[in-house]
Amino acid sequence: MYNEQIENLINLALADGELTEKEKQVLFKKAEVAGIDLDEFEMVLDAKLFEKNQAKTETPPVSAPKSDKFGDVKKCPSCGAIVQSFSTKCSDCGHDFRNVESANSIREFFKDYQTIESKVVLKDNNNTGGLMGKVFGGLESIGGGDWKRAVFTKKKEFIMHFPIPNSKEDILEFLSMAVPLASPAKKSTFSAFKKFGAHFGDDHAKNYDFMIAEVWMQKCEQIVMKARLSMKEDKKTLEQVEYYGQQLGIK
Repeated sequence: MYNEQIENLINLALADGELTEKEKQVLFKKAEVAGIDLDEFEMVLDAKLFEKNQAKTETPPVSAPKSDKFGDVKKCPSCGAIVQSFSTKCSDCGHDFRNVESANSIREFFKDYQTIESKVVLKDNNNTGGLMGKVFGGLESIGGGDWKRAVFTKKKEFIMHFPIPNSKEDILEFLSMAVPLASPAKKSTFSAFKKFGAHFGDDHAKNYDFMIAEVWMQKCEQIVMKARLSMKEDKKTLEQVEYYGQQLGIK
């Protein structure tokens, strides 16, 4: 009915079965430029939205067809434009992405991290660790080896499995809490000597505190690199990220 660009915009706006005021404004602006009668255009939009919602209520749920595409298509809540991964601001309308739930998850992540040591129980040769795990609910028995090594392994897995945040508030909050934990592994000539000594010797001789700081360093590096790619247009936030990067010697 309309040109391909406007039809594509309509389909994107109606993909979730809703039409926000901002999406309407964008569509009406495009229609006006194209010389389309706005009253007629509004009537067509209402009809398409009705058809979309009607189809959702009448069509029984079916298994999604196989596809080579993975993940969800994310749209800006303000204008409906498709958002690229790790974007902190909409490239179309400039809307800042904020995620309260994600911020809470970061705080919960660091809170849970602080409890890892208390949840790791070393199982001794008499297998008393298993009993302790039963008595103290939530404790986790580790069979064999050194307790420090067991704690290090659990902490490393916990850190590396946490997804990289993608809103600027989450990125800055994560770095503000992670940088002090990564500081012992700061990239310098001195830390190179510490690193050499930390990884050699038996479990009791190894410096696990330094080794876990290296894991935090790797996570911070990942976030700084992602921020440099996604925040090119957000100079102010990028300056804050670079400040944290400088504290750790990340180049």
